[in-house]
Amino acid sequence: LGPSGLPLPRFVSLKSGRVNSRVGPGANYSVDWMYMKAGLPMEIIQEFDTWRRVRDADGSEGWINQSLLSGRRTAIVAPWQRGKGGRINLLDDPDKDAGVVAILEPGVMGSIKKCDGQWCEMTFDGHTGWVAQSQVWGAYPGEKVKN
Repeated sequence: LGPSGLPLPRFVSLKSGRVNSRVGPGANYSVDWMYMKAGLPMEIIQEFDTWRRVRDADGSEGWINQSLLSGRRTAIVAPWQRGKGGRINLLDDPDKDAGVVAILEPGVMGSIKKCDGQWCEMTFDGHTGWVAQSQVWGAYPGEKVKN
């Protein structure tokens, strides 16, 4: 557990569409990146006072004030497959043989409704269905999530 009493590491998301990532835990540290997408999933890997050291889906790290982070869970589909072709099926049931609701490009972001440890029920652009938990960045393998 971190100083906040919450587990480390853990996933959160960005509250707003303009969030500065700093080189250190404080407003006096320089900004080395600005995130422009509300809801982007972030992994908190360290805590210091009201600052959280986060890692994004590309592996970049920086410090963000906790007031800019939300407990709302989101995830990115297979960001490690971006640019390599291949698509991920969004299914109508948590079963590999279920019907396909939509076909997802690697790198798209969606909201997690719940994960059971193997499958996550997620919403992408108005389409809700199931995706294998191993195919998302934003929930740990085996983690149970209720949003």
